[in-house]
This record gives sequence, structure tokens and C-alpha cells, in this order.
Amino acid sequence: MKAMKANRKFWPAGGIGTLAVAVAWAWPAEAAGAEAPRLDLPIRCTPGETCWIAKYVDLDPSSGSQDYMCGWLTHDGHKGIDFAIRDLEAMRKGVDVLAAAPGTVVGTRDGMRDINVRKIGGPKALGGKDCGNGVRIGQANGWSTQYCHMRKGSVAVRTGDTVTAGQRLGLVGLSGKTEFPHLHITVRQGKKVVDPFVGTGGREECALGKTPLWKPEVLAKLAYRSAHLYNAGFAADKPKANAIRDGLHQETVLSREAPALVLWMDTFWPRQGDELSFHIIAPDGKTILRYRKVLKRKRARGLYFAGVKRKAESWPAGVYRGEVRLVRENGPKGREEYTATREVTIR
Repeated sequence: MKAMKANRKFWPAGGIGTLAVAVAWAWPAEAAGAEAPRLDLPIRCTPGETCWIAKYVDLDPSSGSQDYMCGWLTHDGHKGIDFAIRDLEAMRKGVDVLAAAPGTVVGTRDGMRDINVRKIGGPKALGGKDCGNGVRIGQANGWSTQYCHMRKGSVAVRTGDTVTAGQRLGLVGLSGKTEFPHLHITVRQGKKVVDPFVGTGGREECALGKTPLWKPEVLAKLAYRSAHLYNAGFAADKPKANAIRDGLHQETVLSREAPALVLWMDTFWPRQGDELSFHIIAPDGKTILRYRKVLKRKRARGLYFAGVKRKAESWPAGVYRGEVRLVRENGPKGREEYTATREVTIR
């Protein structure tokens, strides 16, 4: 893509919030109190069911990190909001990226492959193209929205296109600096990153801003949660994280000769001290598994499971119910409890 004429600025290379392509944009002068865009959901999904916020904007100016609720769902220097989808199978089926606000496309990139950045040697292998495939849209008064990690070959707009709010820009992918399929959206006024949960009107400590950028009906769907039990299911043997995150072990029916009955759960942001409990209830109402575990360390993502081995010649036929519960005594909002339930039929 060729650069525009002189007196334009290239987007800087590097950083998850940048799109390093030779495209320029003449930013309008920032007016004091300039009206901010009102944002729609930038991904076609149901928050809490088919997508989850995995990371927020880092509001800590030091080398530490902190999200808008004074929680830990971010990392140092993270400039946007990450909307994660369930797994690679969901990515392959296709999840639309949508324009959060109307404007003009000022830059795009496509053609980067969808692959976990760890498998290609880490961020250095990206050559500064951390955003991966993406789109940047300019709005009035110097505002812009940037969409990263889109699926190869999916970008559906071109530089110069005028887009409307909710218009399809492409698909969620795994390009650039990422280890799981998600959409990263960064909002800026000029060069300044603005947290959509804070806006420009200031905020009380550990709370939403006075003027968040999300539309009220969108904000109502994005209630803060410090952990997500975003995937769970049954398996006939010990599951592996790579298989789970590729979309396997989603069986709703298992054989009566299955060697074991294993209940598993994948979560974002498990913490040291969290209490996990697993229960499996047989068709006759008896609990055949009770397992409790207190976590010893923090992770960005964690796969946990517990199960029982088959002791008889075969499992009794019928519907088995599983429940996984995470209890956190000292979360950003005090005591928090999250539950995921699943069923499997054995026949």
C-alpha cells in the first residue's frame, strides 16, 4: 500500500494497539470537550455466552497494570479491550467484527496468517506488526477506532470507505501478537488512548467513568467480571489444553464403555486463593464426584478438570449433570462466585 503525499504521519510500528502500515491520516485539531463517539458492540456475539472481555485498558501509568475497576484483567501498556471468543472452532465458523462507530476507513492490513504468536518465535517475529490484520477508522474531532487480530482474508473494507455503525469489517482471527482468537479494539482521541469504560469525563476510583463511550444498552451487557468460566464440558479421558482450545471435547453423548467421566473447565484470570469445586450427578440423582481445589497461582488462562474412572462393566445409561464453581473471596467487587453447568448423555 503506497503512502499518501507529504505532511502526513505514518502509524507507528510495534505495540498491540498499532497497525504498522504505510497509511497516513491528517488528524483534525482536537477541540476542548469535543464530542466523543458513542460506541456499539464491535463484535457480533452475546457477551457472557459467546464472547468475553479477556483484557481491559491498562490505566496504571507506572510499570504496573490496573483495569478501570482496580482489578488485574490487563497487562502493562495494554491499550484496548479484548473480546475473546470460545475457541478456534468458533473462529473457523466465523465471528463478525463490526464498526463500533461510523467514520472513514484510514488504513487496513490483511494477509497475515492466523497462528499463535508463540509458535512463530514470539513477538519479534512479527516485525512490529503486532496488530495483525486490522482496520482503523477515523471519526470526527480527532477520534479513531482500531480493530486488530482479524482473520486472514476477511477484511471487508478499503481505505477511503465510509462505514456506518454496525457495518461488518471482517472476522475475528488469530493474527499478530495474540495466543487466542479475539478482537482487540483501541479507541483514541488524537494520539491519546481512551478507555471506553471511562470516557473523557473523569471517574471515581475503581469505578466506571462519568461519561463512558459505550452506548447505555451496550454497557448494560458488559458488566465487569473478574473471571470467566468461558468453556466447559465432559470428556471420556484426561483432556489436553490444546485440544480444548481447538474446539474438541464438546461431546454431548458418550459411550457406556468410556474409560472415565471427566468434567473440565477453561477460565480467564484464575487467581491464587480461588476455590474451585467440581460435582457430577448421575441419572439416579447420586453425586458420583465431589472435588475441591484451592489454586496456588495466578494465570491469564487456566484449564482445570476432575473425573471418575469407570469401575463397573459399563456406565448406567442416562443424563449426567456437571457443575463447576469458582469462589473468589477478595475480588475487585468483594466476594465473587461464578458457576458453569453442563450435561452429557451416556448410552
